[in-house]
Amino acid sequence: MDRYAQDPLAGNWRRPRVVTEVAADLDLVVEVAEVGFCGAVVDIEKGPGGHLVTLEDGLGRRRMFPLGPGFLIDGKPVTLIAPAVAAPARPTRTASGSVALPTGLRARVARQGRIYVEGRHDAELVEKIWGDDLRGEGVVVEYLEGIDHLPEVVTEFAPGPNRRLGVLVDHLVTGSKESRLAALVTSPHVLVVGHPYIDVWQAVKPNVVGIRAWPQIPLGEPWKAGVLEALGWYVEPHVAWRRILGSVSSWSDLETPLLTCMEQLIDFVTESAG
Repeated sequence: MDRYAQDPLAGNWRRPRVVTEVAADLDLVVEVAEVGFCGAVVDIEKGPGGHLVTLEDGLGRRRMFPLGPGFLIDGKPVTLIAPAVAAPARPTRTASGSVALPTGLRARVARQGRIYVEGRHDAELVEKIWGDDLRGEGVVVEYLEGIDHLPEVVTEFAPGPNRRLGVLVDHLVTGSKESRLAALVTSPHVLVVGHPYIDVWQAVKPNVVGIRAWPQIPLGEPWKAGVLEALGWYVEPHVAWRRILGSVSSWSDLETPLLTCMEQLIDFVTESAG
């Protein structure tokens, strides 16, 4: 066997040339080798056959080319690829302003303690702003449809050291019906707090819903009906509430008294009994 019969230079003996892949980020300047067009990346779009890059030269002329090989950067061949799409940033704060829990962390098992609010609208607003915090702490919020029977409700709940109850009351001002009912609750394991507003609607800052101020409605008149008429919102209350609630995105859209009440209730219900 003649071991010198083969040409040592025959065949594919050279290393294949590796062409660098470069993301077609905006403002990247490249040259199209085949046609000599040189310009900066101004747009990327996905066409039927793949991604297309739009280049703009120094005279403002634009041309579109398919991504892939055939481009030059500083005279060196490159393959243009689509830029990586950044994952949306996860909020670091909840709507209440608290530090957001890590992604994937499950809600805590519900505590025996509860927070009661007067009505559905109160509950929906609390959920929108404090829902993440409450789930993280294992606190359930329920609504009462009014507090006319608050002492009986508290007795039925049977509060204790490890079964605390927080109650959020509307219009808790001196001399009001609400203040008299709240005074009847004396258990050390129950905290009743309230804001001064006739309805939780007023706890939303007026400018958030596009009005200068919440209308003053005479005592004895239905408050929501009076507000809707004064504002010229000729819709049912539940429709108006959807508009109001939809305007709220964070704690900064709410008045301070409600914020203070909720922080007090969450702290009270989650405080260790020792």
